[in-house]
This record gives sequence, C-alpha cells and structure tokens, in this order.
Amino acid sequence: MNVFASFRDAIEEEFRRLVPPSASAGADPPARFTVEPPRDPAHGELATNAALVLAGTAGVKPRQLAERLAERLAARPEVAAAEAAGPGFVNLRLTPAFWQARLGDVLRAGEGYGDSTMGRGVRANVEYVSANPTGPLHVGHGRGAAVGDALASLLAKVGFEVTREYYVNDAGVQIDLLARSLQLRYREALGEEIGAIPEDHYPGEYLAEAARTLVARDGDKWRKAAEADWLPALREFAVEAMMASIRADLASLGVRHDVFASERALTRAGAVE
Repeated sequence: MNVFASFRDAIEEEFRRLVPPSASAGADPPARFTVEPPRDPAHGELATNAALVLAGTAGVKPRQLAERLAERLAARPEVAAAEAAGPGFVNLRLTPAFWQARLGDVLRAGEGYGDSTMGRGVRANVEYVSANPTGPLHVGHGRGAAVGDALASLLAKVGFEVTREYYVNDAGVQIDLLARSLQLRYREALGEEIGAIPEDHYPGEYLAEAARTLVARDGDKWRKAAEADWLPALREFAVEAMMASIRADLASLGVRHDVFASERALTRAGAVE
C-alpha cells in the first residue's frame, strides 16, 4: 500500500462528494495536488495542498474548501485528526491502528513492499564510482559506491530498467604513467636498483605487488624489450590488475555493476574525438 497514493484517492473521493460534477462543470479533480509529509512533523503525518489546487474547480475559496475537506477526512476511521491550516492546506494525523495494519502489508509483500510502476518502460543509466584505474579505491570512492548503488536500487524499486555502469578511464596520459611506473617496479622485482620513483609517477606499493605478479607470469620478457613493445603490454596488464583490485573491493561492499565501459575501447572505435 502506498500511503500517499491511497490518501490522494481518498481526497479525490471526498472532493467529488463535496463538489458533484454538476456543480463543477463535470471536471474531475486534477492529479497535480500533492500528498506528502509536512515540513514540520508536529503538524501530523500527512499534508496536502488539495484545497489550494482544487478551489477553482469547486468555485470556493481555498481555506473554505480546506475546512470542508478536513471535516470529511476526519470522519474516516483511519484518520485521528484533520485540520485546515494556512491559506488552504490540510494536515492529517493517522490512527495507531492504521500504522499497525501496515505491518501486515510489509510482511505479506516481503521484499516487494514499496515496489511501484512509476518508472515502467523507462531506461535509466546510473554511472558511479568510475575511479581511475591507477590505484586502489579510497574512502571517497566508497561513499560514491554506496550512494550510486542505493540510487540505482531505488530506481529499480520503482520500476525503472536500470543499468549500473562503471566508466573505466583507461586511456590517456595517466595510463601511460601507470605503465611506466609498473615498468620501474618490474625491473625492481627482477633485482635491479631503480632509485627514487620520479615525482610524476605512481609510487604506491600496490604496483610493486603487481610487478611481482608480472614477473611470475612473464619472467624477464620485458627487461630489454623496446618501449614500443612493453608500453602497450604493461599498460594493459596494469589496468587489468588495478581493475581486479577495484572489483574485489566493490564486491566486498556488495556493489555490482552491469557494465564496465572502457574509454580505450570507445577511443579505438572512433566514438571519442
């Protein structure tokens, strides 16, 4: 049960009883009025601007219509109190029995409780996290993961066809620097003395671990290779290693993506100018 939609229907029903079609030129009450939580919880659980919106159709002043609606709504068994407020608002307090009955709704619906068809037939793409694959995720990325995944889940809950996307920034200067940084660590893993890591490179220990994995896979294949050969190979290896780490961290948070879109693939396909 959608409480707000239910009370919208109740307000429309009471409006028709107050203002029959013959008295309002046959007009149905428009659906544009709102039923929502009041800004101040002290005013009750629900508030509506229906009288402000419908007063023209009813041919009466908004405050007068609000008082009439409040009187009729107060007579409903699920309403503990209804009062007109301001220029034409109605505030509602609902009975404990009404809220207690909602527990049964929750238990009967299970995980389907709160589902709606609001977004039916509409596709939504939510792109989130999308950290550059040049190092591990940090706390800021974790926040983005939680917010993005929650947003995607809420959209799916109300009927949207949701795609969760991670855009992989695996092209450009920063990826070349990542590969060059890995190449230094690779040489170090093979026993070379590499000295200080250049300031514009990535100095993290995570690349030393990736380098050891590269040595285990390829041995010294890239030690004396030309840069034109090792750069693309190490670029691909580094990105894959970083993305594996990122995917593992996201999995530990229970965050999943449907699509990992590669900027490099888009560039190769001519989709990025």
